[in-house]
Amino acid sequence: MTTFAELGVDQDIVDALASKGIVDAFPIQEQTIPLGLPGQDIIGQAKTGTGKTFGFGIPVVQRLGLNPEPGVKALIVVPTRELAVQVYEDMDMLTQNRATSVVAIYGGKAYEGQIDQLKAGAQIVVGTPGRLIDLSNQRLLDLSGAVEVVLDEADKMLDLGFLADIEKIFQKVPAVRHTQLFSATMPGPIVALARRFMSNPIHMRANDPDEGLTQANIKHLVYRAHSLDKDEVIARILQAEGRGKSVIFTRTKRAAQKLVDELGDRGFNAAAVHGDMSQEARERSMAAFKAGKRDVLIATDVAARGIDVNDVTHVINHTIPDDEKTYLHRAGRTGRAGKTGIAVTFVDWDDLHKWALINRALEFGQPEPIETYSSSPHLYTDLDIPEGTKGRLVTAPKAAAAPKVEKAEKTGTADAAGEDGPRRRRRRRGGSSDSPAASEGAAPSTPRAEGAGTHDGGGSEHHDGNSAPRRRRRRRSGGSGANAAPVA
Repeated sequence: MTTFAELGVDQDIVDALASKGIVDAFPIQEQTIPLGLPGQDIIGQAKTGTGKTFGFGIPVVQRLGLNPEPGVKALIVVPTRELAVQVYEDMDMLTQNRATSVVAIYGGKAYEGQIDQLKAGAQIVVGTPGRLIDLSNQRLLDLSGAVEVVLDEADKMLDLGFLADIEKIFQKVPAVRHTQLFSATMPGPIVALARRFMSNPIHMRANDPDEGLTQANIKHLVYRAHSLDKDEVIARILQAEGRGKSVIFTRTKRAAQKLVDELGDRGFNAAAVHGDMSQEARERSMAAFKAGKRDVLIATDVAARGIDVNDVTHVINHTIPDDEKTYLHRAGRTGRAGKTGIAVTFVDWDDLHKWALINRALEFGQPEPIETYSSSPHLYTDLDIPEGTKGRLVTAPKAAAAPKVEKAEKTGTADAAGEDGPRRRRRRRGGSSDSPAASEGAAPSTPRAEGAGTHDGGGSEHHDGNSAPRRRRRRRSGGSGANAAPVA
């Protein structure tokens, strides 16, 4: 292992990394940092989770110096809001011992806070293409001094149709600059982009050996599951031995929210990240997940790019992804930083053809998913689930509800005997447990209760202090017919 100090990284940055327990560099960092520090243009081919943020981020921070002048000097462009937040947090950590200020610029949040940070002189901007161009067009973001430019996950930008926006952004930055481009794959348009906007870049590949290592660290399980049984299966998997933070992927926003509600009802501490949530709510969910306050995160693919958490032990595909790239990306949320992980995929009967294509593309050698139910013995052995585990935690909130209902019913029955208004008020003044709310909510009086009420009405002229005890005695005796006869 090579330490960051050995790569020529400044001591204050080394100290910032060490404060988070990061001392040794990953392969992509060993390759890119020594080239990036002197200003070499770099194409880094590496997938998410290999440490590429520090691979490009450390050279950017170090090259700007300890106390850079106010104004945007570095621009890092990312495809999604979630990734913008993730990269911003990493860059903010790298600069904690410097005067350098970092701002995240992305949609879904109010402009004001971002604009205020720009006006305050932030030197590093991390942003998504749309909001960057918007603020630039409004003359609120000046990129003319951005001598450090990074494109992160360029292939994802291509998939999302951002390539035209990237070209517009390159027209706004200086012609002479230090440029770094990172991408998991290198399709033709990305290669053309690099040739056009980079100066003699060196192509670094870090994902070929690492890809094999990562896959070896992940145990892949594929089950043919019934849609009505999936929630029960998931709830049992979440009680497996050694289960830590877990990410569950759904195909739709509605399915994600439904699963969050279902797991919460079963007693699990789940949070969601999907497109129907506001940006603030998504960030709160992600922060709670990273901090360990929530240990289950349910996400759609659109929101998944920002899930950069090293201690995820299980990934569950509630529905099968559409292709092998999405499958690898989802599974890659676990088994990160050299740790082991488990990826479980549910395949519906109608989606068997999708699994056949993924299986062939990834050479898994598992053409037929195993038919699996929540009671299947192999589910317990495959995932190390304790015998006898059911799909509801014993601490689930519903467990204590029944006694309260019983108590309410008893109170209502007792109060049904007394409907006389003045009497009820007198008993409240006397401190009896009968309450107005309970009396008003009582069931309709039985004939026996009506008899008692009529008798009490006949004796209503006795309003002395002894009338309440006398009434209680008569009710306990059942209200005899002899006493009721004169009133009739």
